[in-house]
Amino acid sequence: MLKTWLGGGLLILTAIAVVILSDLFDLELEAVALLGVAMGAIVALVPDRSAAGRLVGFATGFAAAFVGYLVRAGVLPDSLGGRVITVAVVLGICVLVSGAAYRFVPLWATLLGAAAVVGAYEYTYTAAPPEVLSTSISTLTALLMTSAIGFLVAALVLPAPRDDRPASRHGDSLPDEDTHPLSDMMEKSK
Repeated sequence: MLKTWLGGGLLILTAIAVVILSDLFDLELEAVALLGVAMGAIVALVPDRSAAGRLVGFATGFAAAFVGYLVRAGVLPDSLGGRVITVAVVLGICVLVSGAAYRFVPLWATLLGAAAVVGAYEYTYTAAPPEVLSTSISTLTALLMTSAIGFLVAALVLPAPRDDRPASRHGDSLPDEDTHPLSDMMEKSK
């Protein structure tokens, strides 16, 4: 518990330092400091698969959402139909990558990466869709930098994540798709 308090305090101080240093050196990280540091820490802390797999998942979702904005601005109409296609394609990429690399890349990490991009960039994009190349690079670079900082601090200082899920009946490192905590409880009560 003490390590969580101390690590969490250091994470807070890190986010504060990012905002202050960004202002001092005109790095323009302030707008995404909290989002990025928090997203990076989440990727480091969730006890699901390897850290590399979680990072690959986050990067995949991040890249899918970025490409989605480029396609949306360059090819698709700025209408409900264009937004629907973009959402479907971005989420489809997340699901396809996670499904293809099921043992390595968790779906939640791909979704988190996509959500981080949308959370950081949607407002800026809707203000000026034709400027997607210039505005996306600055926003997403800042998001990547703050996410990396959050990941590093959480991975180095906070308690290591534990995967408390039960092993599957087949000896795999991940539970079967059919297992559910309620089903396990029912089996144990017999």
